[in-house]
Amino acid sequence: MPDMAAIGSYSALPIDDPEALKDVSVPVPELRPHDVLVRVAAVSVNPVDVKRRRSLTPSTDPVILGFDAAGTVEAVGSEVTTLSVGDEVWYAGDVTRPGTNAEFHAVDERIVARKPKTLSFTDSAALPLTTITAWETLFERFALTAESRGDLLVLGGAGGVGSVLIQLAKALTGVRVIATASRTESRDWALRMGADEVIDHRDLRAQALQVAPDGIDYLFSPHSAGNISTYADIMRPFGHITAIDEPEGLDLVELKAKSIAWHWELMFTRPMTGYDMIAQQRMLGAAADLVDAGTLRSTLTNAIEAFDAAGLREAHGQVESGRMVGKVVVTRGQ
Repeated sequence: MPDMAAIGSYSALPIDDPEALKDVSVPVPELRPHDVLVRVAAVSVNPVDVKRRRSLTPSTDPVILGFDAAGTVEAVGSEVTTLSVGDEVWYAGDVTRPGTNAEFHAVDERIVARKPKTLSFTDSAALPLTTITAWETLFERFALTAESRGDLLVLGGAGGVGSVLIQLAKALTGVRVIATASRTESRDWALRMGADEVIDHRDLRAQALQVAPDGIDYLFSPHSAGNISTYADIMRPFGHITAIDEPEGLDLVELKAKSIAWHWELMFTRPMTGYDMIAQQRMLGAAADLVDAGTLRSTLTNAIEAFDAAGLREAHGQVESGRMVGKVVVTRGQ
């Protein structure tokens, strides 16, 4: 197989170390029967990219990171039926396979969809992973519908997932959306996404009960450590919490008295297990329609036009800062 340019890691290093992410040359991936080969135009960096880089064990072969991507289908596997060469696509990848920080990427067609017609590759790359996470949270974990009512509390309302959660909840359900933010910039962003109320997570118990004295019906938790007692206080009986983190030693017993349901959300579950994978293609297709209808907007806030190791190191550094509003994308400038 011919070689291609990629960005790889050999070990877990601080992001300010030039060796943390390096320009490398690796073989173009071979296609499985259900794969499409995508010429990658843009990728975004998520907290999971940073987490995975930090957890790498030393290797003599480069590990190619990256999940979110937008690009063009260059080739298709022998059993591909839903996509064709030339299609412009977006997707969130598969944690069990080499990532998207490369010139070409092989990915199962069933987790790939045509990107929004009205967005560039750069704007599109900001959305897939966070959109799938938000979609599965709202419509599978919480089982919300257009008829649903109650209060949804979104912790980290200015983050990547929070930004999409707010938009989808306001567009497709009847719940009131309460977001958390601690800085003026992040508060303003959450309001622009459509939040009905914004409260400060540093005073979560008091402020949540002030705006929702009868308790929160649905809560999205990206940062659960140290918050379970507060959740037990602010949730209504029989409420629902969905978490995307996995803090060590998490104890949920305080939620039992109110029969509060705890859900896990991991958007990689479908590609990891092969279970109902086509559902993610359908989610991304529906999301593309919402974007093209003007209902869902890209959460891109910073585009780095340097699809190389230096550009990826800059993007990882921004995510690691903990002060990201929206999403950062590394693009070839298309």
